[in-house]
Amino acid sequence: MAIYYLTVFEKNGEKLLDETFEAQSEKEAKEIGQQKLEENNFTNKTHRCTSSSGNLVLFAR
Repeated sequence: MAIYYLTVFEKNGEKLLDETFEAQSEKEAKEIGQQKLEENNFTNKTHRCTSSSGNLVLFAR
């Protein structure tokens, strides 16, 4: 299992969410990240999900 980091920002740079979670693959991490964004109504906010090795899994501005 790898560790992934999900971060959501407001347009002024304020961090709205900074969370870690584990997933078996980048595909699973993308699904989990998207689910967490939807649960918190952050899908329209600037966000990114990265792996502990630095790979960008999910990004939107």
